[in-house]
Amino acid sequence: MEDAELDGSELGTKEYWESSYTREIGNYKSHGDVGEIWFDEDSQQRVVDWLLKQEQIDKQTARVLDLGCGNGMFLVALANEGYAQLTGVDYSPKAIELAKSIAKDHDLTISYNVADLTLPQTNLGSYKVVHDKGTYDAVSLCPDNAKEKRSLYLATVEHLLHDSDSLFIITSCNWTEDELVQSFADKFIKHHTIPTPTFKFGGKVGSVVTSVVFRKR
Repeated sequence: MEDAELDGSELGTKEYWESSYTREIGNYKSHGDVGEIWFDEDSQQRVVDWLLKQEQIDKQTARVLDLGCGNGMFLVALANEGYAQLTGVDYSPKAIELAKSIAKDHDLTISYNVADLTLPQTNLGSYKVVHDKGTYDAVSLCPDNAKEKRSLYLATVEHLLHDSDSLFIITSCNWTEDELVQSFADKFIKHHTIPTPTFKFGGKVGSVVTSVVFRKR
């Protein structure tokens, strides 16, 4: 059964994010405000905490890529925990400008690049950990050809993972775990579910956000 497509939204457009990050750059320069952490700090910290428990991951050598990194605060959190090989990409040049400014002001060495992940990427290399917090959601909300762009995005992610031991960690507020597992089935295998807060409504239990760890097939 195919997933239903989400209705298109301005959140799925580059213009929206360029405008948003232009505003956040101004706020950062004026007030030192790094801007919004997508899905809140708790969602980010849950992923960081889970990664820190993975003893097989060498923080000095494991290459980590944050897809749709925005202001880069996920990578800042990992850098503060001792991760050394960190890269962030975003299709918004203004997001990358903000992320670079924040990393510089924190005296952190983090690599940032502008990249559209719905296009083939041949110069980004391969990674032990690839992280997505809301980027697959944004691609899913693209007003034009969202289904095709989701497919292209997942093909890019598959290419970026080094091998079958590499991890793709995704946090979504638009797709359930079951929907993600189904959509990713031909490329990725579910490895772990990172617990997130749940609520009960009408006798059913649900989550506001879903965080799942996948491995490359």
